[in-house]
Amino acid sequence: MKQTWRWFGPKDLVSIDDMRQAGVQGVVTALHHVPTGLVWSPEEITKRQRELAWMKDGTPSGLAWDVVESLPVSEDIKKQKGDWRTHIDNYKVSLNNLAKAGIETVCYNFMPVLDWTRTNLAWRLPTGATCMRFDYADFAAFDIFILQRPNAAKDYPADIIATANERFRAMSEAEQQAMARNVVFGLPGAAEHFTLDDVRQHLAEYAHISADRLRGNFIDFLTEIAPVAENLGVRLCCHPDDPPFDLLGLPRVMSTESDYEAIMSAVDIPANGITLCTGSLGARPDNDLPGMMDRLGARVHFLHLRNVKRETSHVRGSFHEAEHLGGDTDMVAVLAAALREEARRKAAGRSDWSIPMRPDHGQDILDDLHRQAQPGYPSIGRLKGLAELRGIIQALSHPQVGLHAR
Repeated sequence: MKQTWRWFGPKDLVSIDDMRQAGVQGVVTALHHVPTGLVWSPEEITKRQRELAWMKDGTPSGLAWDVVESLPVSEDIKKQKGDWRTHIDNYKVSLNNLAKAGIETVCYNFMPVLDWTRTNLAWRLPTGATCMRFDYADFAAFDIFILQRPNAAKDYPADIIATANERFRAMSEAEQQAMARNVVFGLPGAAEHFTLDDVRQHLAEYAHISADRLRGNFIDFLTEIAPVAENLGVRLCCHPDDPPFDLLGLPRVMSTESDYEAIMSAVDIPANGITLCTGSLGARPDNDLPGMMDRLGARVHFLHLRNVKRETSHVRGSFHEAEHLGGDTDMVAVLAAALREEARRKAAGRSDWSIPMRPDHGQDILDDLHRQAQPGYPSIGRLKGLAELRGIIQALSHPQVGLHAR
């Protein structure tokens, strides 16, 4: 597995020098400043490649842009409204420009409105570290009382509504505003950030879009885009919903193994693949991550390795970002399955036998607590996670132990 690291560009408080010292082998980044729906030009792509190629003192970094995360899919495409056909044409041009620049792996998602959702971006743990957390009752308080979505209370059980009511009544105005900011924070580094009115407008436009229709729109998108990617030698890998269950009355279509199977069967070509995010999918107790890696592995083009601790046994419930080896997903079993898949690919002569992975998210520890980098993307917390994952991979790959033991 190629060990990569997400970087948000020159404004990222975690630098190229930090990445080199962490020992990463490649970079995951995107042109976050380009508004969604517009073309990623060759000039902007080349500029980003040059930015990550050098350390602060002018020494070559030895790093290259290996994975795009993300080339975003516009809300117009998801809804099939407005400029959606132009946006699809622009997406094809962007893929062509990326391929010409030598970039072959493109991560994206098809989540409506919000790219990921947390209620607390710096929840304090008993150790003094902080992490991101999704609290179901806090989210209900936001949905019902702050956003005031029509009929929102119908989506929650009575005990959650009662707790949400208590918490909302205890919030100051500043705390309400902080909660709203946390929930609509969206994709880190993105060119656009939503206001509450923006969210309300999008929700109104999604009111008549069912999960089946959204899935159909997704298939229409892939029917156009995936053959282009296949011809260019580009691998598309869809990120799962985060969290992987319905929120705000919006449809979710990439939350389970069956969701992925449906999309891959509908557009059954190798370029149409998966970002297997063990954190997003692991927030549901009914998702079997090692099994998914075994069964869907041939189409896994990118791995996000992180862990969450579920705080309830329900499909919809609270969870927080755990240490990479400390949550509810058996990371050793996932990595063993990934290494088996790599061995199968290598034996079959696949050029993409090495699956890029990155240590996704991390707890803020030590100097992270003062650096205040992108929420979920601390330097030392991710380095700790990478070191743990690297150790497991090294052990499982050793000829005297793990996968090769006799």
